[in-house]
Amino acid sequence: MGTKTVQWPANIAVYHPDSNHDAFIKATERWSIYKAPSFDSVVQPKTEQEVAEVVKIARASNVPFLATGGRHGYTTTLGALQGGLAIDLSKMNEFNVDAASATITVGPGALIGDINGPILEAGYQMPVGSCAKVGVIGVTVGTGVGLFQGVFGLMIDALLSVRIVTANGNIVEASASSKPDLFWGIRGAGSNFGIITSATYKLTKAVNNGQVFTADIIYPAGLRAGYFAALKTFENTMPAELAINTTISWSPDTNETQIIGTFIYSGPESQARQVLAPFFDLKSPVARVSVVPYSQVPEVILFGMIAAMGAPGGIRDIFSANVRQLSMETFNMAFEKFDAFYKEHPDGRGCACMLESFSNQAVTAVASDATAYPWRESKGNFMFQMGWPELGNPIETVANAFARELRDDFAATSGYPDLAVYVSYAHGDEKIEQIYGKEKMPRLAALKKQWDPENIFKYNNALPTEYP
Repeated sequence: MGTKTVQWPANIAVYHPDSNHDAFIKATERWSIYKAPSFDSVVQPKTEQEVAEVVKIARASNVPFLATGGRHGYTTTLGALQGGLAIDLSKMNEFNVDAASATITVGPGALIGDINGPILEAGYQMPVGSCAKVGVIGVTVGTGVGLFQGVFGLMIDALLSVRIVTANGNIVEASASSKPDLFWGIRGAGSNFGIITSATYKLTKAVNNGQVFTADIIYPAGLRAGYFAALKTFENTMPAELAINTTISWSPDTNETQIIGTFIYSGPESQARQVLAPFFDLKSPVARVSVVPYSQVPEVILFGMIAAMGAPGGIRDIFSANVRQLSMETFNMAFEKFDAFYKEHPDGRGCACMLESFSNQAVTAVASDATAYPWRESKGNFMFQMGWPELGNPIETVANAFARELRDDFAATSGYPDLAVYVSYAHGDEKIEQIYGKEKMPRLAALKKQWDPENIFKYNNALPTEYP
């Protein structure tokens, strides 16, 4: 049955591209249009019960669906849904900070940028990522690595409980004491088991009164060897308070390949400058330095470009590799390969290499078997963000081949026996073990068989129901 002929509950807003075009576009536009899903209809439930009703009706009508929050997911497996139903959760954007119990409860439409300020105003912090426009729960179902994980751990480590609509339309609560096996699986493979309609997180007292030192420093090509040498010294000594993001990109101002080093330190500026002396001592000609509240970090880092990069409608074709050791040889080789790529393919100069080196002290303090997330010991989440001017541009074939080559390069020196990929950064062509970890697969497959035996939630790097 087509989505347009289904009778949805009268109290739920329904939009179609031909009859409510503007509302339909607003409710379905995505961060990336590359190999994206398409929809014939979109519904906008406002309550948990309405989500459950929609799931039951969609199941009874054999309508495939995808629930969306911030719509920043870009894995190419999402594109397998063509002409289905979008369950837009943006109206369920409520959140509540409970200062007395040091918790926050959020709905699936709440964005990172919505909650950061109120959390800090209450005197707390929690682990979040660097983009304010992504959904809190959407980030969490993948695990939630981020700038503050050295101090606070992963977002799944702050997660206390969820309410989730399962494949049969039932509403279930999962926590350490209620459905603990399901809660284990949600923390690392959450998109496989249902639609989370509410999530409660523990908060932590703000560090350094919530004041964060940030710096962006541009290193021209001539300083890249010194930069990578400095980065290597932090492989086993990175303070818990520090996060470093290294961006290899093309500079239209200088017409050459450059490095942007982004540094975030949750502590006093004097300590930050002492810790980061190896990078400041390189005497780069361009630097931006500031001390800002934790809630404003996404607005200022990377020279304020995060907000523009978070705008919907672009082509984002992303590959990645996790590493547990840093290889100067691979860093320098990647720089040289990007330099050659930019010079040969001007339409590919929007591509970038983003090497996230976040502290992992609080991450590794949690037992590896405590959650489904398999890559706690990682010291880097490395992304190759390919983009070009328009769909159909012939650079696509070249860029994809180049990104896979880079992924292989970093996997070979990663310290892992095989490619290891953080699920939220997965391209969609990886082996299932490379995303979820071979040792986790038997338990995850059993959970998938228990909670979603017909694979209703199959569009986001789906688990099998049998393994091996």
